[in-house]
Amino acid sequence: MYYRAVPVSLWTVLREWGRIGCIGFGGPPSHIRLLRQLCVERRGWLDEREFEDAIAVCNVLPGPASTELAIFCAWRVRGRLGALVGGAAFIVPGLIIILVLAVLFVASSPPLAVLGAGAGAGGAVPAVAVSAGAALTGASWRNRRATARWVLYLAAGFAAAGTIGAWLFLVLLGCGAAELTARSLEKRRRGGADRDAGGQAADKLRGLAVAPGTITWLVGGGVLASVAWVAFKVGGLSFGGGFVIIPLMQSDAVNHYHWMTGAQFLNAVALGQITPGPVVQTVAVVGYAAAGIVGGVLASAVAFAPSFAFVLLGGRHFDRIRGDQRVRSFLDGAGPAAIGAIFGSAITLTRELTHPWQYLVLAGALVLLFALRRGVVLTLLAGAAVGVVIALATGTV
Repeated sequence: MYYRAVPVSLWTVLREWGRIGCIGFGGPPSHIRLLRQLCVERRGWLDEREFEDAIAVCNVLPGPASTELAIFCAWRVRGRLGALVGGAAFIVPGLIIILVLAVLFVASSPPLAVLGAGAGAGGAVPAVAVSAGAALTGASWRNRRATARWVLYLAAGFAAAGTIGAWLFLVLLGCGAAELTARSLEKRRRGGADRDAGGQAADKLRGLAVAPGTITWLVGGGVLASVAWVAFKVGGLSFGGGFVIIPLMQSDAVNHYHWMTGAQFLNAVALGQITPGPVVQTVAVVGYAAAGIVGGVLASAVAFAPSFAFVLLGGRHFDRIRGDQRVRSFLDGAGPAAIGAIFGSAITLTRELTHPWQYLVLAGALVLLFALRRGVVLTLLAGAAVGVVIALATGTV
């Protein structure tokens, strides 16, 4: 399919995508709703079918899906320059807000109220992780090809998140390659065509799984190089949504590089949820903890670079990507593993809770999210409010 850009001014792209970047609280569902209202309902730049197809393709690509959708829509209405301007306008407002908040929450001696808010919101974060995993489980389970393999991939992701978080991406790639190989063998047994395509693709994916280790060795020196490597893994391997990279970031930022404490990491996750724009902005707080404002900006730039690359290089092929059975097979393996990793991240995040009252906040957050069906932002703000009250009442956190 050949896409023709709509004649829209760059100023319009900057204004409209910047507006969504400023008011897009609530994560991907909110971003998709706002983009649909702008591009389909109000302006008619895209038809409903094309917009839905773009959502489907962005969901099978690694990286933050709603960010890729925003970049794709900007590319459709103004070409490559529009994609760069629109994508930046969508990302930058949230980046500015989260870096300002990071100065408060990652400071060596923040005010007592800030400590309380961070501890309270942090107590609710594991519940948000469980909610994120639960939201993805239903569709993945319904679309499974083999129940035993689906359960195995889910268990592998769950176990990896709690044990080898820094190398979780290898498990995701391995599960994807395993499902791709299994589908290829099934085709061969049925005598189907394209008997070598699946095996060749699996070989390429196995090679991709080796590449990160080589890159790690190459960029091992220097704080900024380490920040860039962590951010690249976040942006390029976050199958299934932003929460899947939480174990990876936690292992690197807290355990390996010691850029921040466990409590500060909980704050970072909470900030990524309550600020507008992409949830992956959590990585900017990690970058700030490692190397100040420069580290935060670098982390965000590197994390979102793959999303721009996918659209700028592959936007005109989105229709073929969606219909490619090899891509679908890979995601059918990596997807359940990513969901398992999200559930596993709830365990690792719970381990970082240090105060007994935080477990009460966690229980309350589970009630708000699952029993009362309240939103993530409201749940985290409620946890923060409880933390502030406790901190001011007791004079300590």
